[in-house]
Amino acid sequence: MSGNVVHLHKHTDPPTAVDTRPALTVVPEQPAAPVVPLWVRSGRAIRTAVTHETTRAAARGAARHTLYVLGGARIVARRTWDGRTAARYERMLRAAEAAGNYEAAAEWEERGQRYREARHRRRMDLLHSPMDAAKGVLVGTGMGIGSLVALGVVLAIANKDATDVVTPLMAVVKFIRLLITIVTIVWGPLVSIGPFLALLALWAVGSHQQAAPQWALPEKVRDTAGEPITPSIVVKALRDLGVPALRNAIKEMGDAGASMLGPIRIAGCGVEVDVTLPSGVSTVEVQNRRRKLAENLTRHEHEVFITLPEAARTVRLWIADSGALDEPIGPSPLVTDDTLTADYTKGRAPWGQDLRGDAAVLSLYQRMLLVTGLSNQGKTAALRALALWLALDRTVEFRIADLKGAGDWAMFDGLATVLIQGPTDDHVIEATEMVEGGVEEMNRRLQAPDGAAFPPLILLVDEAQVAFMCPAKDEDKRPYGGSKATSRYFTAARKIHNQGRAVNVLLWQGTQDPTDQNLPKLVREGAHTRASLALGTESQSRMALGDKAVDGGAAPHLLRQGLDKGTLVVASDGIEIPAGQASITVRTHYIDTGTATEIAERAKALRDGVTTLHVIERGEERDPLADIFAVLGDAPRVLTADVLKRLSVLNADAYGRWTPGDLKRVLEDAGAEPYKSDGRMVVGRDRVARALANRGEDGSASASE
Repeated sequence: MSGNVVHLHKHTDPPTAVDTRPALTVVPEQPAAPVVPLWVRSGRAIRTAVTHETTRAAARGAARHTLYVLGGARIVARRTWDGRTAARYERMLRAAEAAGNYEAAAEWEERGQRYREARHRRRMDLLHSPMDAAKGVLVGTGMGIGSLVALGVVLAIANKDATDVVTPLMAVVKFIRLLITIVTIVWGPLVSIGPFLALLALWAVGSHQQAAPQWALPEKVRDTAGEPITPSIVVKALRDLGVPALRNAIKEMGDAGASMLGPIRIAGCGVEVDVTLPSGVSTVEVQNRRRKLAENLTRHEHEVFITLPEAARTVRLWIADSGALDEPIGPSPLVTDDTLTADYTKGRAPWGQDLRGDAAVLSLYQRMLLVTGLSNQGKTAALRALALWLALDRTVEFRIADLKGAGDWAMFDGLATVLIQGPTDDHVIEATEMVEGGVEEMNRRLQAPDGAAFPPLILLVDEAQVAFMCPAKDEDKRPYGGSKATSRYFTAARKIHNQGRAVNVLLWQGTQDPTDQNLPKLVREGAHTRASLALGTESQSRMALGDKAVDGGAAPHLLRQGLDKGTLVVASDGIEIPAGQASITVRTHYIDTGTATEIAERAKALRDGVTTLHVIERGEERDPLADIFAVLGDAPRVLTADVLKRLSVLNADAYGRWTPGDLKRVLEDAGAEPYKSDGRMVVGRDRVARALANRGEDGSASASE
């Protein structure tokens, strides 16, 4: 006991001693990481393997090929059923009735009736066919045996051997036995592999028709083209549009909303359907949700157009086939038909196609024209296509100012009497004076006797916003640009808009990115035909087309910049617009510069020769005889009326007020008096040239007043 006590005391003594070592920091013991059971780790691995993309692809592949067989069996069964019954005719009949095409429905009903009558005759014939077949077999067998015996007799006589009489019969018997032997050998393997061949055939049918659900198909063949438009899809898209009154009304309808829809009609590269909205739902509520409606229909926004037909509380939906609007349309008839001509009065210009795929043709007779849009969207090409068609009418005169100057109108050199090309202030001044010259011509025509007929004069200004924004002023401090009453270009344009139509003096303008500053309200509203390419905002659309067109569904601001080049929204009485609509969307034919030059050459061939002025001279002392010779061009003779017109274009200040008497006086004084040709007064080029050559150094004609 004591020993033990001493032993314990020895062990307990050291703690009482003084420890001079530095104190140690006690770190609490960290809990050990939990041990994950093996079955949990295995489950995670299995889940990773199952959800891996390779596993999912393999599962989809197995399901796809299995479903191909089932789908192929369904397709073959349906084809067999359609071939044996009138199901096909019944199906087409129901589809025609659903589309409202009752003529087609009657035709399919008649076809189905004829099929049933033919099937009844075939079945009646089957009642007599066994007896007829038995008789045929007996007669055929007898004739065959007789022929073989006859052949054997011939062989026996020829070979002098009586046993040859049965030789043909024995040969036939041996051949039949050989066939039986072959069938016996082949029949076993055929029975074994026959089911596999049948499954392979069904798989081939299903694979060709992609008869599997979308989730099972590989990515490259999954349907991304948009579902076909059916009544149920349209109703569901309207129900999910986010209009509570519309959604509740559809739920309360006994037919689930089907009564709202008119027939779904094929319309060009899409379909068209009229939707009669229930009471309490405004057409504006649907129009303002165009993007959501398009997405509900599995389409892009630009593939759905909403317009308002004549019927009240009704919207007309045009839904394009997915991707169809990205496909180009065919070439212009101006390109494909070298014999095509134009008629300003009664003709219509082939401009492109509407969304229904019908030709969009535009009447230009006595209509001012405005084409606008963002830059590089096809404005010049659309405007030039109309001018090229009209140039094929030899009575039309063009005076063109291209304030971009990139050569887009260069092919009209020798076709237009004036061609100004350039973006500077000097070019704007010349363009302004060209339009003012048109005003002078308009006034001259207005002062003519009643009943006088005038050839069309087209004053075409491309990039007209450059003219409106020009800061230059004349000697009297009147600005060329701007939209004030003192602005020269604005004033001239307004005068032509007011009265030019009556005497066939028309102003065509092309502008870009319209604002109140570069396209004043009075000018844009003076155009009878207003067309717009893609724009940036709804307010610009209203400037381009007017409030009525935009309120009626016109939406050039929803066109895709860069992707919908050449697509125009047109508001005009010169183009056929569906009843109740205020505008129509046109995909214009694109005519490149090279092709446009070829068409312009055809137009030049219709004319005797046109002298094109590239600069309108002003404020200079004139030599009338030299100017007359200049405007005659290369033509041997020119009508006096045309000479006066060309002189007015050359310098309106000097010659704008000239009469036929003034022209006659100058020519008679020079010894180059006008003369009659085919009953009309003309000026001969050779006479004027001789007069200039014979004129002395001091015999130059005095400047006109």
